Amino acid sequence: MPNTVDKALNLLRFLPRVCLANIRDNPGSRRGPRRGRAQHGGDKHGAGNKGSGQRQNYMRIGYETGNNPFYLRFPWEPYYKGHHLKRQYPPLSMLDLQKMIDLNRIDTSKPIDLVAILNTGLYKLFPDQHQFGVHLTDDGADIFDAKVNLEVQWANELVVAAVERAGGVITTAYYDPHSLQAMLNTKKFFERGIPIPRRMMPPPDAIEYYTDASKRGYLADPEKVSEERLVLSQKYGYKLPKIEDDPDYEMLTERKDPRQIFFGLDPGWVVNLRDKVILKPQEEELLKYYAS
Repeated sequence: MPNTVDKALNLLRFLPRVCLANIRDNPGSRRGPRRGRAQHGGDKHGAGNKGSGQRQNYMRIGYETGNNPFYLRFPWEPYYKGHHLKRQYPPLSMLDLQKMIDLNRIDTSKPIDLVAILNTGLYKLFPDQHQFGVHLTDDGADIFDAKVNLEVQWANELVVAAVERAGGVITTAYYDPHSLQAMLNTKKFFERGIPIPRRMMPPPDAIEYYTDASKRGYLADPEKVSEERLVLSQKYGYKLPKIEDDPDYEMLTERKDPRQIFFGLDPGWVVNLRDKVILKPQEEELLKYYAS
């Protein structure tokens, strides 16, 4: 008897540990389904169903062209490398923007930013799909006549000229994904009861665009922006309206801080919709954090 015990212990010493990789059912504990014969074999083996259906001669999806899937039968195009990581700017034409203004979907007496455009319900944005804001296109630039203080994320030269010819002001500004999530549904964001985050600075490959005065970047020098306004008016042959003499001068010159997301609300503030109050930070560390 002791010899049997010793043999069993010695055997256990050399056996592997029990884990999910070596657990098996006892032989014969499972019985597979039996294949039916003749007319009892199912709809693939009955009378009148002979042929490829019986032999299960179906090609896998993607292999209709042969032994290689169709997506491997074409040459690789390297210029698509990283295309899914590029920033996307869903387009909005100036014609659609004019319609929103004419239908009172947008109030031109206040600065127009991404929040105002999203609140119309006519423009959709999906930050989780690498979408970073409005690309204002020049479709309808010849009929655009609204005097607005407009902030978009991307615009070409013709769009800038059309806005400034009508007496308005346009700025291109960058918003990071966290800021965009807060701007998608402001009511839902404020109901969460969290502080308004800081707007992050543009990534290195976007710094050049948003610091360019000709693109009306929000980080550009204001004096250079004034010079570019005059140059653009001379290029397209229109008289540049003087903002200083405009009765809406305060509205046209209102700007956000580079760290600010909402007009009139600073980073770090908490908006309490239930009590209709705004809570502001008092600690020096918080004030220093949100001001930097």
